[in-house]
Amino acid sequence: MLKIIKNIFLLSIVFLFLSCDSSSESKSNSNWIVNVKIFSSLTCPHCADFHGEVYKKLEKEYINLKKIKFEHVSFPLDLAALNAEKILQCRGDAQINFEFLTEIYQKQSEWTAGSDINAINNSIKSIGKKFSLTEEEMNKCLNDKNLEEKILNERIKAQKNYKISSTPTIYINENKYEGKRDYKSFKKAIEKLL
Repeated sequence: MLKIIKNIFLLSIVFLFLSCDSSSESKSNSNWIVNVKIFSSLTCPHCADFHGEVYKKLEKEYINLKKIKFEHVSFPLDLAALNAEKILQCRGDAQINFEFLTEIYQKQSEWTAGSDINAINNSIKSIGKKFSLTEEEMNKCLNDKNLEEKILNERIKAQKNYKISSTPTIYINENKYEGKRDYKSFKKAIEKLL
């Protein structure tokens, strides 16, 4: 009987040790990663400005060092933005290709200037070709009702859960960022969490 009690005691100690170890590990992981969610429309000039001004610097200083997880959350405000988002998500990658996203934002004034939606789609597709998407793939994505529904449902969910009233809306670790959208101010907000 004494032997059974000793074994139970030893197992309890081991279990307690493992529990302490795993909780401290998850705690340390949550301390070094900051989750930044940007709810944006690809036709929004303010979204493009934020991406160009802030994202590229974040990438060098924080994202590549795995201190920040940056999420582009699609919130299309019009058909052109929806179609651009379809092309952006055409490959169905879990993680958006941020080089492709950057190119879409950098060329926003060009592709949004089309005379109608077909001209706009063709301009977006010319960007997609630079990222090894074929015309056939992109046409399939533009006509993909499941992809469209996924994007629109993401927008509805964002509206419901985050009360988005304009783009870009930025959340850092699930708290709405209300500060200036320049790099210096944004960096200061992030540094407080690292």
